[in-house]
Amino acid sequence: MNNNKVGTKPHYQLLDGLRGVAAIIVVFFHLAEPLASSHLDNVVNHGYLAVDFFFLLSGFVIGYAYDDRWDKLTIGGFLRRRFERLQPLVVLGMTLGAIGFYFTDSTIWPLIHTVPGWKLIVVMLIGYTLIPIPLSMDIRGWQEMHPLNSVGWSLFFEYLVNILYALVLRKLPTKALTFFVMLAGGGLLYFAVTNPNGDVTGGWTLNTEHMRIGLTRTLFPFLAGLLLSRVSRSAYLKNAFLWSSLLVAVVLLMPRIGNAKQLWMNGLYEAFCIIFVFPLIVYIGANGVMHNRREEKICTFLGNLSYPLYMTHYVLVYFYVAWVSNHKGITLWQAWPYTLLTFSGAIVLAYASLTLYDEPVRAWLRKKLK
Repeated sequence: MNNNKVGTKPHYQLLDGLRGVAAIIVVFFHLAEPLASSHLDNVVNHGYLAVDFFFLLSGFVIGYAYDDRWDKLTIGGFLRRRFERLQPLVVLGMTLGAIGFYFTDSTIWPLIHTVPGWKLIVVMLIGYTLIPIPLSMDIRGWQEMHPLNSVGWSLFFEYLVNILYALVLRKLPTKALTFFVMLAGGGLLYFAVTNPNGDVTGGWTLNTEHMRIGLTRTLFPFLAGLLLSRVSRSAYLKNAFLWSSLLVAVVLLMPRIGNAKQLWMNGLYEAFCIIFVFPLIVYIGANGVMHNRREEKICTFLGNLSYPLYMTHYVLVYFYVAWVSNHKGITLWQAWPYTLLTFSGAIVLAYASLTLYDEPVRAWLRKKLK
């Protein structure tokens, strides 16, 4: 999900911008979700596919940045770079989640006040490592592997696939990688079409089903991004940021396909988007031409904000969900002032996290871990 520059390689600013667009839509998805009567009628219905898009971006930028550098790079050096990039905000997100935990006591989480302080601290410390907690340690009641920061599950799988890349995937010839992309794509298609929910959601609980879902959602997009970084050729596309951003928005904002009796249709749509549309978007973004300095600044800002926004916004969403649960039956139109306030707060929190914490801590880690 994050692009590390290595050496003097050009930086894909357009891809940074697209990551920011997707992160913003994720926030809107999580704010609309508590107001939906079911998973079939969320007004930001496919916002969760942004995670699959992030995995594809991750595969592309990691392959681009590191594939031809292993004569100068060790496995430890690669993992250290990823640790420096990802871990500071993992720690911050878990800490903020712990600080706000008891304040989210509500009708949806009526037993939060009964959780002992020692257990909260243990869950927070485990969260720092991204090791999934067992269901016996679930302190919120949503059966999440990281109940202090819900989005931590995707970072767990990000680390797994990064380790897999360092140990195995980087060594694969392009033909072998193509085979595994096709195999993973077939697995993703089968899962999406046959899943009883009619979608690809899942991956956040420490059980066999969710671990399978998480690996299915991670492997294809990451492998496809890695392959795309090897085979794509420069095309110098104009208006790339505009068109690729619109494609991202259309995919993630698309209403539910089919109905409760035709769930496979929605699964087919999501598989199509992940397997074909997302690689196309990344290709367009990677080959786009910046038109002016203003567009560069927008993409840079969105890219810098994307990871902090993703890793800290759910801390505020917990408060928002608690408020919605205490006002049963409230509609989106009634809740919009609070929705807008939470969204604005998420942007401010992300920017503060970036400038006051993430950038200084990463600079410090680079010096200490040399």
